[in-house]
Amino acid sequence: MTTQEIHERLKARFGDDVGPLGEAKIDPFAVVKRERIVEVCRHLKTEAGLDFDFLEDLTALDWPKRNVIEVVYHLLSYRHRHSIVLKVEAARGAPTVPTVEGVWKTANWFEREVYDLFGVDFPGHPDLRRIMLPDDWVGHPLRKDYQEAGGWHGIGNERENPLVELRRLDEKRKAEKAPPAPPAPPVPPSAPEKA
Repeated sequence: MTTQEIHERLKARFGDDVGPLGEAKIDPFAVVKRERIVEVCRHLKTEAGLDFDFLEDLTALDWPKRNVIEVVYHLLSYRHRHSIVLKVEAARGAPTVPTVEGVWKTANWFEREVYDLFGVDFPGHPDLRRIMLPDDWVGHPLRKDYQEAGGWHGIGNERENPLVELRRLDEKRKAEKAPPAPPAPPVPPSAPEKA
């Protein structure tokens, strides 16, 4: 089934709660109303002929100029070998999107990662807490306006440009591979002094 056919089935079932199919460079996508995402996902998973049994990825995009954070769902049907991408737009000030963990268990860690790095709340999630950063970390590092705080509890998080270290390593390798300097010519023995 093509993405267009899947989208047509969603539109027939959910009407305007599923937006038009966007023309993306790689994967076309449809924007779904936030309050309908769980129902749409459950339908995609359980409806005969659709059978989206795999949540391949769940991530987010930060759009400060639009004041939106998009939560992005990449869905795949192993049985039918078709896929679709859904997006939900959440207000950037307090982004909230219902959890789909009850539809696909893999959403558990994906949603925790999006919560940790973008600050999106997923009501209904059974264990929504940071997954990568310490619990007392301030801010969400994948937001475009995030500012480094210079460290955490005395541990620095700033590092030198990695290219500087790579150049240093290259110079060291070149020095190790350089042929050894030719030995100095022997010093001729000095002639004995005449008495």
